[in-house]
Amino acid sequence: MTEKKANKTISKATEHWDLRLYVAGQTARAVAAFENLKRICEDHLPGQYRIEVVDLLKNPQLAKGDQILAVPTLVRKLPEPVRKIIGDLSNTERVLVGLDLRPRT
Repeated sequence: MTEKKANKTISKATEHWDLRLYVAGQTARAVAAFENLKRICEDHLPGQYRIEVVDLLKNPQLAKGDQILAVPTLVRKLPEPVRKIIGDLSNTERVLVGLDLRPRT
């Protein structure tokens, strides 16, 4: 492994991940999205993440700041750049690529 790759791996491993999941109520899709996200984070980012769930039925004004057009939507706030993934997050590979935890193939 080159030094550059080694440093990138180390920096990814020590980064803090700030994730925000936008949902609209406690629908089956919203619950599935949260459970899928929690599982992915525990498998790939143990101890390095924080998940904030935003229910747009209770706080609809919060959708504007992150330009949320559909729910559920996951927004990676940190590390930058901001990234968004729409859906129930059931496709683990797609989520890992979307979060930039795995390179696109």
